[in-house]
Amino acid sequence: MLSTVARTVVPALGRLRVTSDPGADLAPGSIVAANHTSLADPGVVLAALHRLDTRPVVLATAGLWRIPGLRQALVRDGHVPVHRGTERAAASLEGAAAALAAGRVVLIYGEGGLPRRADSGEAEPGPFRSGLARLALATGAPVVPLGQAGSRRISSGSTAKQVAGFVTAPLRRPGVHVHVGEPVRLSGDVVTATARARRAVVAAWRVAAERAGHPVHSRGDFSATA
Repeated sequence: MLSTVARTVVPALGRLRVTSDPGADLAPGSIVAANHTSLADPGVVLAALHRLDTRPVVLATAGLWRIPGLRQALVRDGHVPVHRGTERAAASLEGAAAALAAGRVVLIYGEGGLPRRADSGEAEPGPFRSGLARLALATGAPVVPLGQAGSRRISSGSTAKQVAGFVTAPLRRPGVHVHVGEPVRLSGDVVTATARARRAVVAAWRVAAERAGHPVHSRGDFSATA
């Protein structure tokens, strides 16, 4: 359901382009790791994956399950709630592992949240939390890096600016680009695996940003956070 809605709505908000590395492979049982920049980018990513014939299980903030009507759709499609900052947070990885074992593709945001800035520009992904690496190491699933750029031009900034962005996007039609990289197999300890996953997503994001015509600003190296 979410993929179908995204496929329908996103083209009305902007001009979406999707590219892939020659060795990119969204095989069943893969983890897609994406950068997170805007409230708009989950729809952008789902629309891009739909074009690639992939409808993933999404790890998303548990607050979405409290929205009437949406909860039933999320449960029906097998998406996994993430209870951040609680003792139930680890349960999301168990749900994701079960989805991978069933042959589903799982979409996870390594940063675990949105950047705290109001501008609409592009900056490379921030620190990754350890959940992505722990999931990949526990299951042996390949990690497919996905970079998206331009979503902040659909919506970013204060609440008022985000609403205005969504309202005016069909008129502005900003360019949005999604690039899928080659899968990586994580190994070693969690910190090392997290750093490698982040480097792969940064590389995919850099391609997306350059092809979308957005300037790229490096933020330096980041270590893993829990």
